[in-house]
Amino acid sequence: MARAGLWSALAFVLNLAWEIAHVRLYTIWAEADGMGVAWALLHCSLGDVLIALAMFALAGIVLWRADWSVSRPWTGGVIVVIGAMVFTAWSEWYNVYRAGNWGYTASMPMIFGIGLSPLLQWLILPPAMVGAYRKLGPVLFGHRTEA
Repeated sequence: MARAGLWSALAFVLNLAWEIAHVRLYTIWAEADGMGVAWALLHCSLGDVLIALAMFALAGIVLWRADWSVSRPWTGGVIVVIGAMVFTAWSEWYNVYRAGNWGYTASMPMIFGIGLSPLLQWLILPPAMVGAYRKLGPVLFGHRTEA
């Protein structure tokens, strides 16, 4: 549970920063008031934590290692990145084009009709999370990381 807690905390902090940085690429920036934007940022960041936790668990199941971020960081990281990007591509498509839950501004770079920013989010942040986890884990849990 402590591993998942650390992973969740890292996911929240990094994804909240990303959400703040790219919120202007979504129509909510112009459509909502300040509280509406703040709620969307919190809501999306918490959703990102759920995605990150699901991918953390998936990597652990596939690798049969709860400590994959320490023992097999490259393999586990690839699992997290691919899984999160696949889910995000589907979620963006569904929420933009089917459900109409959010929309992109003209400033959003696109790849195959999907916003590039959310895809980059899951390409960049999981390796950063693994790196931070490997630095913080020994301090918090008292184990050594492999060199």
